[in-house]
Amino acid sequence: MDPEASRNARESLELAFQMSNILETGLDRHTLSVLVALCEKGLNPESLAALVKELRREPQTNPTTTPAAPTCP
Repeated sequence: MDPEASRNARESLELAFQMSNILETGLDRHTLSVLVALCEKGLNPESLAALVKELRREPQTNPTTTPAAPTCP
């Protein structure tokens, strides 16, 4: 990517992040950049939004508290 395109991409992401903060979406820069990239690849933005909402509804599990698998005797 040439320097001008790279600068434009950073500025666009920064603008999207500022709008995201104003709208209080709770998305961090990394998550927002992944969602934007997926939209640019052709994924449906409404479907991605629904997925984000669904993932937020699911209880967060802590991998350190997941029960261990049974061991063989």
